[in-house]
Order: sequence, then C-alpha cells, then structure tokens
Amino acid sequence: MTILLIIIHIIVCIALILIVLLQTGRGAEMGAAFGGSSQTLFGGAGPAPFLSRITTIAAVVFLATSLLLAYISVRPGSTVVRDVPVAPQPEQPQDTAPPTE
Repeated sequence: MTILLIIIHIIVCIALILIVLLQTGRGAEMGAAFGGSSQTLFGGAGPAPFLSRITTIAAVVFLATSLLLAYISVRPGSTVVRDVPVAPQPEQPQDTAPPTE
C-alpha cells in the first residue's frame, strides 16, 4: 500500500511540475500587443480553463497523498526509537557464601 502511494505521489509531482510549466504567465500576451498579433490581448481564454482545472486536480491529489504518507509514517504501528522496549538487565548473582576468615 505504501509503495503504491509513493509511486502515485511521484507521478503526480512530476505531472504538477509539467502542468505548471505549460501554463503561460499573466502578462505573456502583452508583448504581442506591440509586435504583431494582438487579437488575443484581452479576449480568447485559450487552454487556460482546461490547464487550470487540471492543475487544481493535480494539487488536490498531491496534498491528499502527502497527508496520507505523513499519516502512515507516524501511525502507532510504526517503529520509533523511543517506543522500542529496553531489554531487561540480567540480575547480578549475589554472594551467599559465608565470608572466609
């Protein structure tokens, strides 16, 4: 279960990075206003709503897998150094022989 969750987490991380890099910045079309095709300066959303929706979904999956991995790592069944019982010390044999003179 944990390995599958880690694999999903890594895939979503890579997808989220790529999706964010595919999106254009807010002022990206402003440069086109001075140099040529200014048709999309204030109109035409293009692929922005689709990429925004995909980004939201990927972010929610990323947060969910992060929280699940954090919960799994600290649940009561996990091994923590302070929870390991200390081995009992062997008892020292006491001298019961009578003292010699």
